[in-house]
Amino acid sequence: MPSVLLAVAASVPATPAWNPTIGLIISISSFVALLLTLKIERPNIGPKMPLLPMSIPAFIAAMCFGHVIGIGIVLGLTNIGTL
Repeated sequence: MPSVLLAVAASVPATPAWNPTIGLIISISSFVALLLTLKIERPNIGPKMPLLPMSIPAFIAAMCFGHVIGIGIVLGLTNIGTL
């Protein structure tokens, strides 16, 4: 491993093990991202979801964005020692 990566690896905080609290944080952030998706300009381009008023690509994008936000929240809470 290059020495630059070894120097950075020493300062990376520990990643928490999965527990129901982390699952709840990820689920809530994904739900909020899904609600925000209803405000996009054209959510109905592409194949439609059977039960939701949006397309499959918009749903997948919302879930991905929710997971990214949730991971940021979990890592931030872990870094300050709350989680």
